[in-house]
Amino acid sequence: MKVVAFNGSARKGGNTAAMIKAALAPLEAEGIETELVELAGKKLRGCIACYKCFQNKDQRCAVNNDFINDCIEKMVEADGIILGSPTYFANVTTEMKALIDRCAFVARANDTMFRRKVGAAVAVARRGGAIHTFNSLNHFFFISEMIVPGSDYWNMGFGLEKGDVTGDDEGMGTMAKLGENMAWLLKKLHV
Repeated sequence: MKVVAFNGSARKGGNTAAMIKAALAPLEAEGIETELVELAGKKLRGCIACYKCFQNKDQRCAVNNDFINDCIEKMVEADGIILGSPTYFANVTTEMKALIDRCAFVARANDTMFRRKVGAAVAVARRGGAIHTFNSLNHFFFISEMIVPGSDYWNMGFGLEKGDVTGDDEGMGTMAKLGENMAWLLKKLHV
């Protein structure tokens, strides 16, 4: 089994990456392969609504001059997907929005190809807006007919400067519980 995580932050290795890594650790401890993909610095753009993915039905976006098709391939190969984003003006980053829009569109064009994969959202905020970010990420999973495990609180952490989130004990604990629950669910689904 494999879980691929996408960090939608514009900063590599920052607070969102730390939160995602805290969720991945219990998965790895259970023998599940993980991969963290940082979107920072990658060439990404939003959906251009050409609808060619509905014509081609090849599990790819017709716009092939950026990083999205690599992401789609990783999602197709994975059993679980984690999407993490810092909160930018009470929503996901533009990088994460491009990923969500294009991957979800291609998935729907190809017989809802992420159906019944396991998905989890991770939101990070300085102070507020994380619930909306969390909800925006979860909308991707729900419209893709994915299965979403919970934790013992909403999957969010708080911090501004790089590394601050590691001092959010409740947020880090929530990530650990999320990883445990995701591992449990993946094992139940793959018996």
